[in-house]
Amino acid sequence: MIRKTLCTAMMIGFLAAALPTQAQDAREIVQGAIDNWRGLSSYGEMTMTIHRPSWERSMSMRGWTSGSKKSLIRVTAPKKDAGNGTLMVDNNMWSYAPKVNRVIKVPSSMMGQSWMGSDFSNKDVSRADDIVDQYDHTLLATDEIDGHTVWTIQSIPHEEAAVVWGKEVLEVRDDYVLLEQEFWDQDGVLVKTLKTLEIGKMGGRNIAIRQRMSKVETDDEWTELSVQSMEFDIEISDNTFTRSNLQNPRD
Repeated sequence: MIRKTLCTAMMIGFLAAALPTQAQDAREIVQGAIDNWRGLSSYGEMTMTIHRPSWERSMSMRGWTSGSKKSLIRVTAPKKDAGNGTLMVDNNMWSYAPKVNRVIKVPSSMMGQSWMGSDFSNKDVSRADDIVDQYDHTLLATDEIDGHTVWTIQSIPHEEAAVVWGKEVLEVRDDYVLLEQEFWDQDGVLVKTLKTLEIGKMGGRNIAIRQRMSKVETDDEWTELSVQSMEFDIEISDNTFTRSNLQNPRD
Protein backbone atom coordinates (compact mmCIF):
# COMPACT_ATOMS: atom_id res chain seq x y z
CA MET A 1 0.00 0.00 0.00
CA ILE A 2 2.84 2.37 0.88
CA ARG A 3 4.58 1.55 -2.40
CA LYS A 4 1.36 2.11 -4.37
CA THR A 5 0.75 5.44 -2.63
CA LEU A 6 4.35 6.48 -3.25
CA CYS A 7 4.15 5.59 -6.93
CA THR A 8 0.89 7.51 -7.27
CA ALA A 9 2.41 10.57 -5.63
CA MET A 10 5.50 10.33 -7.85
CA MET A 11 3.30 10.06 -10.95
CA ILE A 12 1.25 13.11 -9.94
CA GLY A 13 4.44 15.03 -9.27
CA PHE A 14 5.89 14.00 -12.62
CA LEU A 15 2.78 15.07 -14.50
CA ALA A 16 2.69 18.39 -12.67
CA ALA A 17 6.30 19.06 -13.63
CA ALA A 18 5.87 17.92 -17.22
CA LEU A 19 2.72 19.93 -17.99
CA PRO A 20 3.09 23.74 -18.04
CA THR A 21 0.50 25.64 -16.01
CA GLN A 22 -2.30 27.56 -17.69
CA ALA A 23 -0.67 30.82 -16.62
CA GLN A 24 2.61 29.80 -18.21
CA ASP A 25 0.80 28.83 -21.41
CA ALA A 26 -1.06 32.13 -21.56
CA ARG A 27 2.10 34.15 -20.90
CA GLU A 28 3.97 32.26 -23.61
CA ILE A 29 1.18 32.96 -26.11
CA VAL A 30 1.31 36.70 -25.36
CA GLN A 31 5.10 36.64 -25.67
CA GLY A 32 4.79 34.75 -28.95
CA ALA A 33 2.43 37.39 -30.38
CA ILE A 34 4.89 40.17 -29.53
CA ASP A 35 7.87 38.21 -30.87
CA ASN A 36 5.99 37.50 -34.11
CA TRP A 37 5.49 41.23 -34.71
CA ARG A 38 8.97 42.40 -33.71
CA GLY A 39 11.29 39.46 -34.34
CA LEU A 40 14.86 39.82 -33.10
CA SER A 41 14.87 43.00 -35.17
CA SER A 42 12.65 44.48 -37.86
CA TYR A 43 12.29 47.15 -40.51
CA GLY A 44 8.97 48.09 -42.04
CA GLU A 45 7.23 50.64 -44.22
CA MET A 46 3.61 51.47 -43.44
CA THR A 47 0.79 53.95 -43.77
CA MET A 48 -1.31 55.32 -40.93
CA THR A 49 -4.76 56.70 -41.75
CA ILE A 50 -6.63 58.78 -39.18
CA HIS A 51 -10.37 58.95 -39.83
CA ARG A 52 -12.80 61.43 -38.31
CA PRO A 53 -16.43 62.15 -39.33
CA SER A 54 -15.48 65.37 -41.13
CA TRP A 55 -11.94 64.61 -42.34
CA GLU A 56 -9.34 61.96 -43.01
CA ARG A 57 -5.56 62.13 -43.38
CA SER A 58 -2.77 59.63 -44.02
CA MET A 59 0.91 59.50 -43.18
CA SER A 60 3.64 57.25 -44.58
CA MET A 61 6.15 55.95 -42.06
CA ARG A 62 9.25 53.83 -41.66
CA GLY A 63 9.92 51.84 -38.51
CA TRP A 64 12.84 49.95 -36.96
CA THR A 65 13.02 47.71 -33.89
CA SER A 66 15.83 45.87 -32.14
CA GLY A 67 15.07 43.43 -29.35
CA SER A 68 12.25 44.40 -27.00
CA LYS A 69 13.64 47.73 -25.81
CA LYS A 70 14.51 49.73 -28.93
CA SER A 71 12.27 51.18 -31.62
CA LEU A 72 12.25 54.15 -33.98
CA ILE A 73 9.40 55.45 -36.12
CA ARG A 74 9.89 58.23 -38.66
CA VAL A 75 7.20 59.94 -40.75
CA THR A 76 8.17 60.29 -44.42
CA ALA A 77 5.04 61.88 -45.95
CA PRO A 78 3.15 64.15 -46.44
CA LYS A 79 5.69 66.92 -46.63
CA LYS A 80 4.24 68.90 -43.71
CA ASP A 81 4.68 65.90 -41.38
CA ALA A 82 7.88 64.44 -42.84
CA GLY A 83 10.71 64.13 -40.35
CA ASN A 84 8.54 63.79 -37.26
CA GLY A 85 9.87 60.86 -35.29
CA THR A 86 9.60 58.86 -32.09
CA LEU A 87 12.43 56.96 -30.40
CA MET A 88 12.00 54.39 -27.62
CA VAL A 89 14.99 52.99 -25.69
CA ASP A 90 14.70 51.10 -22.40
CA ASN A 91 11.23 52.49 -21.60
CA ASN A 92 12.40 56.06 -22.33
CA MET A 93 10.67 57.88 -25.20
CA TRP A 94 11.72 60.95 -27.16
CA SER A 95 9.92 62.77 -29.96
CA TYR A 96 11.32 65.04 -32.64
CA ALA A 97 9.50 67.71 -34.65
CA PRO A 98 11.45 69.42 -37.48
CA LYS A 99 9.37 72.58 -37.13
CA VAL A 100 10.88 73.32 -33.72
CA ASN A 101 14.07 71.31 -34.37
CA ARG A 102 14.04 69.89 -30.85
CA VAL A 103 14.20 66.41 -29.35
CA ILE A 104 11.75 66.28 -26.45
CA LYS A 105 11.61 63.63 -23.72
CA VAL A 106 8.12 62.20 -23.37
CA PRO A 107 7.31 61.86 -19.64
CA SER A 108 5.88 58.58 -18.39
CA SER A 109 2.67 60.43 -17.49
CA MET A 110 2.06 61.04 -21.22
CA MET A 111 2.62 57.49 -22.47
CA GLY A 112 -1.13 56.99 -22.61
CA GLN A 113 -1.65 60.14 -24.71
CA SER A 114 -2.43 60.17 -28.43
CA TRP A 115 0.47 59.67 -30.85
CA MET A 116 0.43 62.16 -33.76
CA GLY A 117 -3.28 62.83 -33.21
CA SER A 118 -4.18 59.17 -33.85
CA ASP A 119 -6.14 56.64 -31.81
CA PHE A 120 -2.85 54.91 -30.99
CA SER A 121 -1.16 56.03 -27.79
CA ASN A 122 2.56 56.65 -27.32
CA LYS A 123 2.67 53.31 -25.51
CA ASP A 124 0.91 51.49 -28.36
CA VAL A 125 3.43 52.83 -30.87
CA SER A 126 6.41 51.72 -28.79
CA ARG A 127 5.27 48.07 -29.11
CA ALA A 128 6.95 47.46 -25.74
CA ASP A 129 6.55 44.06 -24.12
CA ASP A 130 5.64 45.32 -20.63
CA ILE A 131 2.41 43.34 -20.87
CA VAL A 132 4.39 40.10 -20.63
CA ASP A 133 6.07 40.68 -17.27
CA GLN A 134 3.84 43.27 -15.63
CA TYR A 135 0.56 41.38 -16.11
CA ASP A 136 -0.93 38.09 -14.95
CA HIS A 137 -2.34 36.09 -17.86
CA THR A 138 -5.28 33.70 -17.91
CA LEU A 139 -6.40 31.53 -20.82
CA LEU A 140 -10.15 32.17 -21.10
CA ALA A 141 -11.01 30.16 -24.20
CA THR A 142 -9.64 28.04 -27.03
CA ASP A 143 -11.57 28.02 -30.31
CA GLU A 144 -11.17 26.69 -33.83
CA ILE A 145 -11.72 29.43 -36.44
CA ASP A 146 -11.03 29.08 -40.18
CA GLY A 147 -8.73 26.13 -39.62
CA HIS A 148 -6.71 27.84 -36.87
CA THR A 149 -6.70 27.53 -33.12
CA VAL A 150 -7.49 30.91 -31.55
CA TRP A 151 -6.70 31.62 -27.90
CA THR A 152 -8.50 34.28 -25.85
CA ILE A 153 -6.35 35.58 -23.01
CA GLN A 154 -7.16 37.98 -20.20
CA SER A 155 -4.21 40.03 -18.96
CA ILE A 156 -4.54 41.88 -15.65
CA PRO A 157 -1.69 44.14 -14.48
CA HIS A 158 0.14 43.52 -11.24
CA GLU A 159 -1.03 45.75 -8.42
CA GLU A 160 2.21 47.75 -8.44
CA ALA A 161 2.50 47.98 -12.26
CA ALA A 162 2.61 51.52 -13.63
CA VAL A 163 0.12 50.97 -16.45
CA VAL A 164 -2.99 52.74 -17.71
CA TRP A 165 -5.34 49.81 -18.23
CA GLY A 166 -7.29 47.78 -15.71
CA LYS A 167 -7.11 44.77 -18.01
CA GLU A 168 -6.49 43.76 -21.61
CA VAL A 169 -8.11 40.90 -23.49
CA LEU A 170 -6.27 39.42 -26.48
CA GLU A 171 -7.21 37.01 -29.23
CA VAL A 172 -4.13 35.30 -30.70
CA ARG A 173 -4.05 32.81 -33.57
CA ASP A 174 -1.90 29.66 -33.44
CA ASP A 175 0.68 31.29 -35.75
CA TYR A 176 0.89 34.11 -33.17
CA VAL A 177 -0.93 36.70 -35.25
CA LEU A 178 -2.76 39.09 -32.90
CA LEU A 179 -6.38 39.15 -34.08
CA GLU A 180 -7.83 41.51 -31.52
CA GLN A 181 -6.86 43.39 -28.37
CA GLU A 182 -9.32 45.06 -25.99
CA PHE A 183 -8.31 47.81 -23.59
CA TRP A 184 -10.41 48.11 -20.40
CA ASP A 185 -10.10 50.93 -17.87
CA GLN A 186 -9.72 50.63 -14.10
CA ASP A 187 -13.52 50.68 -13.67
CA GLY A 188 -14.04 47.67 -15.93
CA VAL A 189 -15.26 49.67 -18.93
CA LEU A 190 -14.13 48.77 -22.45
CA VAL A 191 -12.43 51.88 -23.89
CA LYS A 192 -10.90 50.91 -27.23
CA THR A 193 -10.21 47.90 -29.43
CA LEU A 194 -7.43 47.01 -31.87
CA LYS A 195 -8.70 44.68 -34.61
CA THR A 196 -6.78 42.94 -37.36
CA LEU A 197 -8.61 43.43 -40.65
CA GLU A 198 -6.15 41.71 -42.96
CA ILE A 199 -3.39 39.12 -42.58
CA GLY A 200 -0.55 38.57 -45.04
CA LYS A 201 2.86 36.96 -45.30
CA MET A 202 5.84 39.30 -45.08
CA GLY A 203 9.40 38.64 -44.02
CA GLY A 204 8.75 34.90 -44.03
CA ARG A 205 5.88 34.93 -41.52
CA ASN A 206 2.19 35.71 -41.24
CA ILE A 207 1.53 39.11 -39.71
CA ALA A 208 -1.34 41.57 -39.37
CA ILE A 209 -0.90 43.85 -42.39
CA ARG A 210 -3.96 46.00 -41.67
CA GLN A 211 -5.15 46.88 -38.17
CA ARG A 212 -7.74 49.34 -36.90
CA MET A 213 -7.76 51.02 -33.50
CA SER A 214 -11.11 52.48 -32.50
CA LYS A 215 -12.72 53.86 -29.36
CA VAL A 216 -15.98 52.34 -28.16
CA GLU A 217 -17.74 55.66 -27.59
CA THR A 218 -16.88 57.09 -31.03
CA ASP A 219 -17.29 54.29 -33.58
CA ASP A 220 -16.91 56.70 -36.51
CA GLU A 221 -13.44 57.69 -35.34
CA TRP A 222 -10.62 55.26 -35.96
CA THR A 223 -7.01 54.87 -37.04
CA GLU A 224 -5.79 52.20 -39.44
CA LEU A 225 -2.23 50.98 -39.78
CA SER A 226 -1.42 49.32 -43.13
CA VAL A 227 1.91 47.58 -43.69
CA GLN A 228 3.45 47.75 -47.16
CA SER A 229 6.66 45.83 -46.42
CA MET A 230 8.35 44.19 -43.45
CA GLU A 231 11.68 42.47 -42.86
CA PHE A 232 12.67 40.54 -39.76
CA ASP A 233 15.87 39.43 -38.03
CA ILE A 234 18.09 41.79 -40.00
CA GLU A 235 21.22 43.64 -38.98
CA ILE A 236 20.45 47.13 -37.65
CA SER A 237 23.14 49.39 -36.23
CA ASP A 238 22.75 50.52 -32.62
CA ASN A 239 23.39 54.04 -33.95
CA THR A 240 19.90 53.89 -35.47
CA PHE A 241 18.39 54.11 -31.99
CA THR A 242 20.02 57.35 -30.86
CA ARG A 243 18.69 60.85 -30.29
CA SER A 244 21.26 62.09 -32.79
CA ASN A 245 19.81 59.89 -35.53
CA LEU A 246 16.29 60.84 -34.49
CA GLN A 247 17.10 64.49 -35.16
CA ASN A 248 19.55 64.08 -38.05
CA PRO A 249 18.61 60.89 -39.97
CA ARG A 250 21.45 58.84 -41.40
CA ASP A 251 19.37 55.91 -42.61
